[in-house]
Amino acid sequence: MGMNTEDIFERLRNGEIISPKDPDAYQMMEASFATKGLLVQMNVATEPEEIRGFLSQIIGSEIDGTVNVFTPLYINYGKHTKIGKNVFINFDCVFLDLGGITIEDYVFIAPKVSLLSEGHPTSREDRHSLIPKAIHIKKNAWIGAGATILPGVTIGENAVIAAGAVVSKNVAPNTVVGGVPAKFIKNI
Repeated sequence: MGMNTEDIFERLRNGEIISPKDPDAYQMMEASFATKGLLVQMNVATEPEEIRGFLSQIIGSEIDGTVNVFTPLYINYGKHTKIGKNVFINFDCVFLDLGGITIEDYVFIAPKVSLLSEGHPTSREDRHSLIPKAIHIKKNAWIGAGATILPGVTIGENAVIAAGAVVSKNVAPNTVVGGVPAKFIKNI
């Protein structure tokens, strides 16, 4: 077997399952603690520009001036999150982004939303492995309070996710879904 030249974060972004025995697995924890240092500062900042500045450092790209974030916001890595323009992220959200999170323009994210782009196998033997799968939230979607978006889900353009929903499957554009697990409610 040839030498893998991709770093562990590229491998995660490409959807590779990472075993806890992986020689580079420790880098995930190191990166999370580096992010945590910036998060602590961001989460006590009061000025929108200051919050965007810290978030830009966390995700590794410039956050547009039209983006507003009500802290606290919790992110475990950050570099695999992309945020468009005119995005609003309300209080107390959790982004686990090792698998990748893309938030397009004009997305509303209500309080206590969890975007979880990583999971684990259910088998006891492999449970400590990490399965990364990207989340994609398309333009003008609205994620209701307390909703959880699970790994690998795409939320279609203009879709609305009802408060408290657990979304485990892709959501069609121009629809409302809700419940646990989230199911189609209506077209909009």
